[in-house]
Amino acid sequence: MRVAVLGEPTGWHVGKLLAAFCERGHDAASVRWSELAAEVTGGGAELFFPTAIEQAELIVVRGMPGGRLEDLIFRMDLLGRLALRGTPVVNAPQSLEGAIDKYLSLARLAAVGIPVPRTIVAQDAASIQRAWLSLGGDCIVKPLFGSRGRGMERLRTPEAIAPLLEAAAEAQPSGAVAYLQEYVPHAGWDVRILLIGNKFFSIKRISENGDWRTNLARGARAEAFSPPSAWLDLARRCAAVLQTEIAGVDLLPTLDGRLLVLEVNAVPGWRGLEAAVGDDIAASVVHYLEGRLATPPVFAIKTG
Repeated sequence: MRVAVLGEPTGWHVGKLLAAFCERGHDAASVRWSELAAEVTGGGAELFFPTAIEQAELIVVRGMPGGRLEDLIFRMDLLGRLALRGTPVVNAPQSLEGAIDKYLSLARLAAVGIPVPRTIVAQDAASIQRAWLSLGGDCIVKPLFGSRGRGMERLRTPEAIAPLLEAAAEAQPSGAVAYLQEYVPHAGWDVRILLIGNKFFSIKRISENGDWRTNLARGARAEAFSPPSAWLDLARRCAAVLQTEIAGVDLLPTLDGRLLVLEVNAVPGWRGLEAAVGDDIAASVVHYLEGRLATPPVFAIKTG
């Protein structure tokens, strides 16, 4: 099988996937997002570049770089056209769009009764000030697109808002979207459930030195965790709603006894998880994808 892995060729995850595909006898190549191109010919045909994409029998998305709006739209449109042509793309473009945008994904989850933190999205200083007050004067601000805890801050004083806006304006002069979420008291840990089709791996992510963040990239530690069946069912519901075949679902047990879904990652990392569970995650991904080509997934969404 000819496989194209979309992502940075020197990336750890791309390397693991390429090795796992090759070990199974597949012809796998990495393709940078910036290399993607397309041609609509006068005869009605559509060609895709580079050759590894045009000839791929399977495209695996591994990594989603930032970029301008037109970059993101073109890349998703190109993947959509490939999928329409019959080339399997995992995760599918529509699921990538739904999960990468934290606002859209959370709204879709809440619409079917999945418990999520109270969240406000705003674009100007006055609205952000009102949102901060509405969330009790203590909230988490995150980038609308992003992962690994980058750009995530806790706002506890009104004085912290102005520097936040200045930094956002400097990073994005045309205007920035602020994604504010209630701060939920917790015991210093959350759970990441990695879903690969029907298979799952799970870790507890424990913050260090009293930090409220539990991201491994921010210094938290991971240990293998066996989730209660209700937690696993909740994670699978999230994946079904967003139609993600491979997903990282973050769950937070709160001090008042609730279980909240923080987010669903459609391009989940697993480096720290792999070290904690002692399994070869890339091999599991390849095994799933081999079977998936014969039996495409069907997403059943339970509400309430």
